[in-house]
Amino acid sequence: MLLGYNSINAQNIQSSSKGFYKNEMKSLQAAIQKKFYDSASGYYKEVVTPEKNHNLYSYLWPICAMYQAANEIEKVEPKQHLLEPILKIIRDYYDPAPPAPGYASYLMKFKGGDRFYDDNQWIGITSMDAVTRLKNKKYQAVGNEIYKYMMTGYDTVLTGGIYWQENKKISKNTCSNGPGIILALQLYKATKNKAYLDTALLLYNWVNAHLKSPYSLYYDNIDIKNKRIGRAQFSYNTGTMLQSNVYLYECTKDKKYLKEAISIADSSLPYFYGNNKFRDNYWFNAVLLRGYQHLLQYDNDKKYILGFKKCLDNTLQNDKNEQGLFGKTKPRDLVAHGGLLEILARYALLEGKYDLGSMQ
Repeated sequence: MLLGYNSINAQNIQSSSKGFYKNEMKSLQAAIQKKFYDSASGYYKEVVTPEKNHNLYSYLWPICAMYQAANEIEKVEPKQHLLEPILKIIRDYYDPAPPAPGYASYLMKFKGGDRFYDDNQWIGITSMDAVTRLKNKKYQAVGNEIYKYMMTGYDTVLTGGIYWQENKKISKNTCSNGPGIILALQLYKATKNKAYLDTALLLYNWVNAHLKSPYSLYYDNIDIKNKRIGRAQFSYNTGTMLQSNVYLYECTKDKKYLKEAISIADSSLPYFYGNNKFRDNYWFNAVLLRGYQHLLQYDNDKKYILGFKKCLDNTLQNDKNEQGLFGKTKPRDLVAHGGLLEILARYALLEGKYDLGSMQ
């Protein structure tokens, strides 16, 4: 039955036209609501079928993925009004503890959890994206508060940078500094307060000094104790630094940042998408796609979104099951599906603006 399903799906991809990704977006959205959302509690599950050792509901990170996906879906279908319900769920992770309020890794009514700077930054980034789109200062207040929280994770150990985890300060990561740069620049664009730009440049220079590879990609982290570099290269780390350069170009008009953004994009395309298959988590790739899509505003070469599209089409053709979910491994998790939902929403918007060619 599954072989038959994939055969039909392949035919649909080959014969599709504009509106294909929008339909796939709506299909996945429905599958997520059916399989991950618990209407009785109003919360999402982490995995489709939680085992006894799993939490009943999702950690914060997958909800961050759903928050950004909601923002992108509203760009395609504004009447869906998805952003506010997700933010309402996120509020139940809110932890007012010192040194500054932020969001815990788990629901506070179930004793919360440690706080991660990157989880908070993803919420801030989506909120500031919503400010740009909706002109609603309520979302800017979220971004402001998270900025204050993230800066409590900054110190001059190893010359600077933000830690990854609040109560286990064992590493400083690209994933807790790259999104910090973006959030600071979003706030700078919204307020023109130079302090935000100064913060962005401080973090930007630190990441490039410590975690940039010789090939314009980015390593994962640096260990505080032994200064050892964690050399894993994930698409989302490269994605935040790519988009940081695009934002810096917007904010400063200095073409060196646009040149650097293109250099990162050129390095990332063959590394992450050269085999027409995603190398890592769908959500990680969604973050790199944000950078490609943002860069397209200033560099009209579609090769990045077209190269990415080959991997997306491969996923749609080969990794979709009869439930409308994706991935070969179990348990199927929410963060990956939230990331893929964001990707589909972004391509639903792109297919309305650009000729993306035939489906692969």
